[in-house]
Amino acid sequence: QVQLVESGGGLVQSGGSLRLSCTASGIIFNSDVMGWCRQADGKERELVAAITSGGITNYGDSAKGRFAISRDNAKKTAYLQMNSLKPDDTAVYYCNIRRTYLTSTDYWGQGTQVTVSS
Repeated sequence: QVQLVESGGGLVQSGGSLRLSCTASGIIFNSDVMGWCRQADGKERELVAAITSGGITNYGDSAKGRFAISRDNAKKTAYLQMNSLKPDDTAVYYCNIRRTYLTSTDYWGQGTQVTVSS
């Protein structure tokens, strides 16, 4: 069973930076895509960024060139570097693994709160 644990959230001022980490336990396949989604109060969950084991990335519009996702396959860890943070970035950020090998399954972490003050 895959389990995901996020860390690195907190309270920052507008314009600041945070680096989120997501560490997986269990078996991770090379075909698994790791990513980050976020959900603000009263809003729909949205994609922030995703990355394959080979380093191919995909960013949601919310990233706006300010965020960068990376991945350490040996450590089974994904990172989200967030720069130039804005109050609109305030949300719970969830780590996700999308597995498509012989299945169609999403795994989710518990989430980490990011709050950006104005």
